[in-house]
Amino acid sequence: MGDEMKQLIKNAIVFYNSQFIKKDILIDDGIIADISDFIAPECADFIYNFDNNYVFPGFTDVHVHLREPGFSYKETIKTGTLASAHGGYTSVCSMPNLKPVPDSIPHLQEQIDIINKDAVINVYPYASITVNEMGEELSDLSGMAQICIAFSDDGRGVQSDEMMLNAMKIAKKHNKMIVAHCEVNDLLNGGYIHKGKYAEEHGHRGICSESEWKQIERDIELVKKTGCAYHVCHISTKESVEIIRQAKKDGVDITCETGPHYLVLSDKDLQEHGRFKMNPPLRDESDKQALIDGILDGTIDMIATDHAPHSAEEKSKGLEKSNMGVVGIETAFPVMYTHFVKTEIITLERLMELLSINANKRFNIGSSIEIGKKADLTVFDLDNKYTVNPDDFLSIGKSTPFEGMEIYGKCLMTMCNGKIAWEAK
Repeated sequence: MGDEMKQLIKNAIVFYNSQFIKKDILIDDGIIADISDFIAPECADFIYNFDNNYVFPGFTDVHVHLREPGFSYKETIKTGTLASAHGGYTSVCSMPNLKPVPDSIPHLQEQIDIINKDAVINVYPYASITVNEMGEELSDLSGMAQICIAFSDDGRGVQSDEMMLNAMKIAKKHNKMIVAHCEVNDLLNGGYIHKGKYAEEHGHRGICSESEWKQIERDIELVKKTGCAYHVCHISTKESVEIIRQAKKDGVDITCETGPHYLVLSDKDLQEHGRFKMNPPLRDESDKQALIDGILDGTIDMIATDHAPHSAEEKSKGLEKSNMGVVGIETAFPVMYTHFVKTEIITLERLMELLSINANKRFNIGSSIEIGKKADLTVFDLDNKYTVNPDDFLSIGKSTPFEGMEIYGKCLMTMCNGKIAWEAK
């Protein structure tokens, strides 16, 4: 299909002007040219009849591990962006725990070159806060500010207060955000699942909640000093929710995310398998409830998957020995739709805020369905019920805690810049 084609989406229920309404969408040369109750089929070279299926703006995930360069046996930019499109995503931010770590312009450029060659959706790379993510020396933040989405040492907390303070000052100067994985190393004590009942009963070493919220607390004080824009990755504890809630009331420039697995599962769902191991870990039922409350009252701004693929071997060594991280970008929408929208905990409109609108506002990326905008959109059949089977994933990583779960909502097509990034055959 040539780029100059006129494409017409007919009879779909479209998220348009903040509501769901039956519309036709005409796309001309990758741009949305018209949105109307009826558009004549002869206007188009190509017609998709999505009778009563739902058209959403392409989702945005601000926390994805694409693993390339350096670890392409786990995932590549090609497979990771295909998997993202399969999940309905058209914009993702790629995390910096790569080889080389994007801590300088040449290192970041290596990743950008692969993105330009292989990505089927929009990819916005993070630059690391510190050299090699080692926490000992600041990366070339000023140099990379123009070509990265934000600064993060994801996977590691920045331990030095002074290092984080200086990073925030530079980020503020360049109008960039600090996106923080919050973890106090001194409190980890070799833990690898939540320090709770399951760890106790099964003889596992636990990760205490304080290791997360203590660093959030510290960072908020530094944000108050610097005025830097600050975003907290994958929060998992009730204390984190409360601290961020209070910081927002105090007018701190702070946003945060959590992942579907923290909202749907807790440590009582753990099994002795690597597919239940991620960092932060699945916490207590009371933490899960606090996160849900945070979604309901707006303390938590967005859902991010922390899609973290590993090889089958790396995930086959049980809770203690497996690598940290699970895949999630292909299941995020259906899991959230099934557990939160179908159960009427939140509306479908609110899910759009969590998966798209709020991330777009905060990170200044992403899409909306409007005339004149690029056609970044995804189409779902919400009545399609199926069981999560990792063999169906396009990601190289297959390790998910949702394996075997019955969910609703199947992606039929994802379009990025008017080109089909993924389509159900």
